[in-house]
Amino acid sequence: MGAAIPRVVVVTRPTVYEHLLRTHGTTQQARFVLESRGRSMDEVLAWHRRFDDALRQVMGALPLEWRRSRVDRSDLDRFLFEPDDTVVVVGQDGLVANVAKYLDGQPVVGINPMPGFFDGVLVPHAPHDARRLLPAAMHREATVQQRTMVQVELDDGQRLVALNELFVGHRTHQSARYRLRVGEAEERQSSSGLIVATGTGATGWARSIVGQRRAPPPVPAPEDPWLTYLVREPFPSQATGTSLDAGQVTPDAPLKVISELDDDGVVFGDGIEADRLAFAWGATATITPARQRLALVTG
Repeated sequence: MGAAIPRVVVVTRPTVYEHLLRTHGTTQQARFVLESRGRSMDEVLAWHRRFDDALRQVMGALPLEWRRSRVDRSDLDRFLFEPDDTVVVVGQDGLVANVAKYLDGQPVVGINPMPGFFDGVLVPHAPHDARRLLPAAMHREATVQQRTMVQVELDDGQRLVALNELFVGHRTHQSARYRLRVGEAEERQSSSGLIVATGTGATGWARSIVGQRRAPPPVPAPEDPWLTYLVREPFPSQATGTSLDAGQVTPDAPLKVISELDDDGVVFGDGIEADRLAFAWGATATITPARQRLALVTG
């Protein structure tokens, strides 16, 4: 039997213009609504055209004999990735985080359709780079950065993986009570929740939290095999402490969180609250670097 035909999976999400069409039905109605609010439809259309142009360049770079699939962000949880797939993400950086947890070593080529608007940390390549990068990625000859991810496992066996960070706390971000265990140290805390960030996440939510600290804790680089936990606004009281407000998490030194929350306790990753685990009273969450990593094509 011959070698399997390569498959490229192109991941996208709807543009603002496509969202407006779904809501208002026609371009004319969408324009009327935007302009009545003092916004310009021309800007929205310009963004949409730039995305369409980037997508055309990517699709045009695929050899005719390759298999291809296009997946919307909303369908990722139902799509079956194959071990030999090459994944192309066309969109903003957050779309790479959305797809990362569904992969297991497949190379990801991030295409930025709007340089200067999207940061490009995870989508560093211009659309015209696809013609050069895709064959190299397909044949596993591209330069790949192995970015560390974070995982949580509850004591009932449920598991969640994220690229940037995990949040543990109350669903509405109000005060959360729990016990935090780091190695031999343990502390009962009340806070607005905590996050556990990777080196990738250190440029996002974690950066704003670290920037507020008088003595900023160390944060990992994207490929470092450790994580940083950061407690948000820990409150000192007769029953709760603040000494374990930040630190490192490694495979040999996991972070354990024992819930003292009601039914609104949650754990979710990368800001996607809809994809959350319930974290009710008595549940234990064990957080470590994940086994899987994001294989991000850098060149």
